[in-house]
Amino acid sequence: MTMFNPSQLRLARKRRALTLTKLAELSGVSLRSLTSYENGRQPPNTENLQKLASALSVPSTFFSRETVETVPVAAVSFRKLSKTSATRRDAVLANASLTVQFFGTIATRFRLPEPDIPSLDKLTPTEAAELVRHRWALGDRPVANMIHLLEAKGVRVAALGHEYSDIDAFCFFRDSVPYVFLNTSRSAERQRFDAAHELGHLVLHGEQDMDPSSSKEREAEANEFAANFLMPSSRVLSQSMRAASIDRILAARSFWKVSAMAMTHRLHELDLLSDWQYRSTCIELSDRGYRSSEPGGISAEGSQLLRKVMFGSANKVTIATAARSLDLEADDVVEFVRDLVPTVVGT
Repeated sequence: MTMFNPSQLRLARKRRALTLTKLAELSGVSLRSLTSYENGRQPPNTENLQKLASALSVPSTFFSRETVETVPVAAVSFRKLSKTSATRRDAVLANASLTVQFFGTIATRFRLPEPDIPSLDKLTPTEAAELVRHRWALGDRPVANMIHLLEAKGVRVAALGHEYSDIDAFCFFRDSVPYVFLNTSRSAERQRFDAAHELGHLVLHGEQDMDPSSSKEREAEANEFAANFLMPSSRVLSQSMRAASIDRILAARSFWKVSAMAMTHRLHELDLLSDWQYRSTCIELSDRGYRSSEPGGISAEGSQLLRKVMFGSANKVTIATAARSLDLEADDVVEFVRDLVPTVVGT
């Protein structure tokens, strides 16, 4: 092998959520050798290189690529971080770093929308949501498609691996470009709220370090932003929703394209449901199955940007071509876009 990059081995290991000890067990390469490889003291021989490539499910050429700049923990708006192990968190960030490279591959062939995400950290979440709606000329009507809207404003939207059920969504800036990762195994309504929540982080918290000690405050602010962005108070208050019945709430959640629980919570926030009415409604909705799912809900939103660049041009970037460009397996690239576009592996 003419070149071996130790950081690429470390990246490949972390994205599979493996410790050095576990990788040694899976690959048959000694722990001592692995430590030497990652520390850059010596490169692996051809036999061990193939063992590592097989254990980590990457082509051997992956280890000779230039260093991929990993996404730092401090830059990411992780929710429920205290419930996520460092190993799983590092795996998610390693995959996110490769997803950034995937969008870089797309950017070499297509001109992508320029970011238009205002920084409104001096405003309250409610004020920020209203100002963004005004800036983007949304009026007080429902957002037709959250993913399409974010993409049009320069946000790169990608999928989070379904195995990370403990992580809803997250976002960050890389070179002033915003990225949002959604868990596409969630209901369509949940994904819309998650997308609005992450937009709240981008607008309110920007590129500031995500200090764990203030995470609860940031999450509350992002939730407030999302509720106001998806269900603007001026329109909700005009819809005669005081003491609304379950049927009325279900009709409203379909109109706003949010979950029944989110709609109920919004009505309570706006004092349209009393504390007793709110609790009673939540209990009834839970009994009907609306806490864990969304019966009769909307269809999941997809990516317009990815559909165009992967299927709509002679210069398209297919799963297979992206995999070759990134020295990854096709299945890895599929995970970047799962449920956002059809994921048939092309040639």
